[in-house]
Amino acid sequence: MTTTTTRPVPSKDGGTDRRPGLLLGVVLAAQFMALLDVFIVNVAAPTIRGELSASGAGLQLVIAGYTISYAVLLITGARLGALLGHRRTYLGGLALFTAASLACGLAAGTGQLIGFRLVQGAAAALMIPQVLSLIQRNFTGEGRVRALGAYAAVLATGAAAGQVLGGILVSADLFGTSWRPVFLVNVPIGLVLLVVGARVLPRDTHAAGSPRARSLDLPGLLLLAAAVTLLTVPLVLGQEQDWPLWSWLSLGASGAVLAVFLGHESRLARRGGAPLVAPRVLRLPGMGRAVVRIAAAMAVNAGFLFTLTLHLQGGLGHSALRAGLTFAPAAVVFGVVGLTWRRWPAWGQRFLVTGGFLLAAAAALGLGASLGGGAEGGWGLHLSLGAMGAGLALAFSPALTGALAAVAPEDAADASGLLATVTQLGQLIGVATFGTLFLGRVHTPGAHASADALWVCALALAAASILGASTALVRRAR
Repeated sequence: MTTTTTRPVPSKDGGTDRRPGLLLGVVLAAQFMALLDVFIVNVAAPTIRGELSASGAGLQLVIAGYTISYAVLLITGARLGALLGHRRTYLGGLALFTAASLACGLAAGTGQLIGFRLVQGAAAALMIPQVLSLIQRNFTGEGRVRALGAYAAVLATGAAAGQVLGGILVSADLFGTSWRPVFLVNVPIGLVLLVVGARVLPRDTHAAGSPRARSLDLPGLLLLAAAVTLLTVPLVLGQEQDWPLWSWLSLGASGAVLAVFLGHESRLARRGGAPLVAPRVLRLPGMGRAVVRIAAAMAVNAGFLFTLTLHLQGGLGHSALRAGLTFAPAAVVFGVVGLTWRRWPAWGQRFLVTGGFLLAAAAALGLGASLGGGAEGGWGLHLSLGAMGAGLALAFSPALTGALAAVAPEDAADASGLLATVTQLGQLIGVATFGTLFLGRVHTPGAHASADALWVCALALAAASILGASTALVRRAR
């Protein structure tokens, strides 16, 4: 029966149904590589600032320029996949990402590095939405559930892995290249994926005939890009510039433009057009709740990683390598739980997301307590990191899998772009919100002041996790 097959749906060219593992490996490797670049620069930031004499704002743009263009263009990348074909768009995005990574690694100044990071983020926005679309179109039944579990595990372990790998590469100072390997490492990986991907990805025989692929909805694209830009730019630069008036005006305007975008999409759908995000996707059972849960889980994940990194390096004076390796327990546990939760007893499956958020709340409090007063943390820190990884895996992976279970193949591009954008915005909001909370409370240097700020952030992370758990009440109230 096709409902239980573990193989991809046979492609019309017959080239991929015998290699499901290789197909999945190719697309998830690119997903992992793109996600690494959101976080890998964090631990290299002090070195980049010193060598390029970057200003504070310039360094912020080096780190966040990638995320801004990535978040702004994700849904557009999803629609281009439907328009041009997922295979073609994926390989084109991967080629551009690889070239931009090379350019970043060879950049001679801050301005060049910022520009290439923007290109790198745009390339990731072309490539990454195709990952979910290819999974949705080429796997069914239990095979799809397992593929989505692997996707979810990659999505969140990549954050912690970026911190670890960044610390290793910066500390190694390979051939005296300092921070540059954090970008150059993508080049050989990207070239291998291009060669293998060209052989195993299914041909785009379905895209050209799709009615929803005939229009790009340019007004919707511009409105959405404007709304996301108005949201992301002040979140990224507001803290650096002490939250000037323009940042608050921009945040308010983003909501207004988003409302205009949603109205445009609804009118276009009623006229029989092809909106950028089909309203019926938003109305799918559980999609709205899943969007909130995914955004909350990613905000907590990003906020926890960012603030703990600031404390470890700035407060406790740990090296980039030591700070990066500290996150290994969270990454390992997240991966294991994300890949195995479907094998747990069926009676408890419906409580996984709620339980995950509550476990993350407890882990946040444990982190703050174990590092209180400038302590190194000891076994309490490692236990809390493992619990955080498990909690976020349970909060995120079942929510993502459940959201995509009801998505038809013809809506895969819309759902992929929507959920990928929500994931990125959740991470960006988490870094901006909890990072601002932390930095605003470190008034003097030293481990004690940093630990006090981290405790306040731990309370806020716990509160955000509890709010995520409360989404279970929405279903019960209906």
